[in-house]
Amino acid sequence: MCAKNAMEEFEALLKESFEIDTPEEGTVVKGKVIAIEAGQAIIDVGYKMEGRIDLKEFANPGEQPNINVGDEVEVYLDRVENARGEAQISREKARREEAWDRLEKAYASETRVEGAIFGRVKGGFTVDLGGAVAFLPGSQVDVRPVRDAGPLMGMKQPFQILKMDRRRGNIVVSRRAILEESRAEQRAEVIGNLSEGQTIDGVVKNITEYGAFVDLGGVDGLLHVTDMAWRRVNHPSEILSIGETIKVQVIKINKDTHRISLGMKQLQADPWDAVERAYPLGSVHKGRVTNITDYGAFVELEAGVEGLVHVSEMSWTKKNVHPGKIVSTSQEVDVMVLEIDSAKRRVSLGLKQTMRNPWEVFAETHPVGSTIEGEVKNITEFGLFVGLDNDIDGMVHLSDLSWDQRGEDAIQNYRKGDTVQAAVTEVDVEKERISLSIKALGDDTFTDAVDGVKRGSVITVTVTAIEEGGIEVEYNGAKSFIRRSDLSRDRADQRPERFQVGDHVDVRVTNIDPKTRRLGLSIKAREIAEEKEAVEQYGSSDSGASLGDILGAALKGGN
Repeated sequence: MCAKNAMEEFEALLKESFEIDTPEEGTVVKGKVIAIEAGQAIIDVGYKMEGRIDLKEFANPGEQPNINVGDEVEVYLDRVENARGEAQISREKARREEAWDRLEKAYASETRVEGAIFGRVKGGFTVDLGGAVAFLPGSQVDVRPVRDAGPLMGMKQPFQILKMDRRRGNIVVSRRAILEESRAEQRAEVIGNLSEGQTIDGVVKNITEYGAFVDLGGVDGLLHVTDMAWRRVNHPSEILSIGETIKVQVIKINKDTHRISLGMKQLQADPWDAVERAYPLGSVHKGRVTNITDYGAFVELEAGVEGLVHVSEMSWTKKNVHPGKIVSTSQEVDVMVLEIDSAKRRVSLGLKQTMRNPWEVFAETHPVGSTIEGEVKNITEFGLFVGLDNDIDGMVHLSDLSWDQRGEDAIQNYRKGDTVQAAVTEVDVEKERISLSIKALGDDTFTDAVDGVKRGSVITVTVTAIEEGGIEVEYNGAKSFIRRSDLSRDRADQRPERFQVGDHVDVRVTNIDPKTRRLGLSIKAREIAEEKEAVEQYGSSDSGASLGDILGAALKGGN
């Protein structure tokens, strides 16, 4: 019984000894290098346990292994005993565990860590952080894109941990954050020594469409394209090149964003100071077209002084044409100064004012009544447009096409491209209008026909047509129409059919209308007038004579 108790007590003590002295798998233990052979280091980790580790696990990226017999090292115990009866250990895992502990503290305190770039992967690089491998995105290598990362490989340098996940084994670092912080400190120091209005030397570092970045000795300033010269600069490369040293003036410093605005033209005399003296209103100057837009063209009068020729001031005759059809870039033109606004730095110029107004020229060379010849350019519902000299047009209104035909009928006789002759009837220079008349060149048959005829006259006409509403008659070639109600004083005789074509009829002229070229004629008015005249001549209200007596006497006297 005693022996049994002693044995149980011994087993318990032995078990307790194993639990206390034997290291736990999955932990980091200390060991000693007892031999190096066949590219491996043999490590005694105590507890009568030995293990083997490849020498490469003792080397930093890009370096040779640094391990000797007798060195004490920390290793990671994977298994107490493997298939060969040896402890399964790893120096790399031990370094990783140690590194993760150290890196988590650095991440929590936002302190920098040291590492070396040792490999290239998709989207970036791998970095050894002293046992733990991190990912360095390509965008986080430098403040500007890096074309060749070769010089950075294997070099010990500081990094900032952006994020890490120990469970997944992910670490993302940034070299750019370190550089930006360093640059920010440097910028603050350089900016502190600058002042607005100061003139300094700088080196052109980069050129864009909108300007150039100039290195002022550790800090960049923007030289905008509009501040390079007083004249128009289409692209900065016209006057600057990368690497060139230039003298600039500090225009503005933003202390919050550390942005610096620079200028070159501010170091030169402003040409606008003398614009009003050099270019008085109404004066004519030569200039060069620098830019063409939908609303006009910009003309450079001198370096730094540009004026706008609005599209309405480009041509007397080309009203709805794009400016590019009238002038071209770099073309030299004569312009007149129309207006100057020094405050807004604007000059209004005129191109057409340097040429004579074609309507004035036409008025001088073609007085009213003169004859012109031109081509029909356009036909509209209200007349013809005839092309004249100097790209101007004159209009022949419908009413000025023919003496005898209605305008709507007469215009059918003309086609686009026809050559016609016409008389000038009016020239309005201010409204830029020229009125022409084709019929003025022909005889006015109506005027000739009614020459000497007055309202109230009795004339003899010839019946030319019988219609239901009246009769058509002709007098000396001028046609007129007598309505049914004017055919007789008596209603019973107001019948067109009692007349025949060719009959000669005496009528009284009631109206002469030169515009409609019509005579107002009436048989009824003639009869009433004759009756009135007979009463006045042969009878009176006191005689007691009847109307039949009076008319009989009038007829007898007439015979």
